[in-house]
Amino acid sequence: MSNISTFSNEDFQPVNRAFLNGDAVTVSFFVHHGRLIMAEECYFFLMASMRKLRMNIPLSYTLDFFQDLFQKHVLDQGIQHAVIQFMVYRNITSLPLHKTGVAYYFRVEKKESVLALQNEVELDLIKEININCNLLSNIKVHCAENTYAEIYARENGLDDVILLNPDKRIARAGTGNLIFLQGDSIKIPKHSEGAYISPLLENLVTFIHKNQLGDIQETELIAFESQKADEILLVSDEKGIFPVSKIRNKTFGFERFSEIIEGWKATL
Repeated sequence: MSNISTFSNEDFQPVNRAFLNGDAVTVSFFVHHGRLIMAEECYFFLMASMRKLRMNIPLSYTLDFFQDLFQKHVLDQGIQHAVIQFMVYRNITSLPLHKTGVAYYFRVEKKESVLALQNEVELDLIKEININCNLLSNIKVHCAENTYAEIYARENGLDDVILLNPDKRIARAGTGNLIFLQGDSIKIPKHSEGAYISPLLENLVTFIHKNQLGDIQETELIAFESQKADEILLVSDEKGIFPVSKIRNKTFGFERFSEIIEGWKATL
C-alpha cells in the first residue's frame, strides 16, 4: 500500500493555473498520533500566503472547514503520522485574476513521526544561484531555484544545499530552513534574509524559548557561520527534521538538538 494519497476538489480540472503558470501556494499540515497538530498556525499561514498572492479567498475556507476535511480524508482513515501538503491554486476563467475562484489539491504522506529526527544529511553552499528577499520569498510558491538546488545536490553527492541571498548571507536550504546551535545561542536566518515562514520551525523555537533551552537569535548570518556552529538542523515542513552531519570538511553532532526534539515531541 502506498504511503502517499491525493485528494482534490470534486470538480478538479487538470488544466489549471498551477499546472500552466505555477500560480499556487502550498502549506503543510501535520498529523501526530492521529491528531491534527499546529492546525491554527498552519491555517493562518495558508490564509496569509493566499493574501500575498492576491487570491480570492472563499468564505468557506475557515479553520473548521480544513479540520473537517482532514478529519474525513486523513484522521478517520486511521492515519497516525503524516504530512499533508495542501495546495491552493487559481482556476482558469475569463474573470480578472483577483476575482478568479480557487480550487485545492492535497497529498497525504505517511511518516513514522513528523516530529522525529530523520537521517543525517550532508550539505554544501551553492553560489551559482541565490534567493530573493521580497514579500513572496517567505511563502511556498513555485521556485525554480529549488529545482536547480535539488539537481545540483544530487549531482554532487549531497542531500541538500545552502542557498544564499543577493547579499551572500544564508537564506535557507533548498527544502527548508536552517537552525544553528553555537554554545548557548540558537541562530535562525531572518525572514527578511529569504528564509521560509515555517509553522513547524516556529513551534520548535517557541518551545526552546519558553523552556529557556537556548538564546534565540533571529539574525543575519554570513556563509562562514555554517562552519562555526556546533550543531545544525534542517527543518522542512514537507520532509521533516534532519540533523546536518557535514558541510564541506566540517562535521557536526546532534546530541543537544536531539534532547531538545525529544522534549518538544512530548508536549505535542
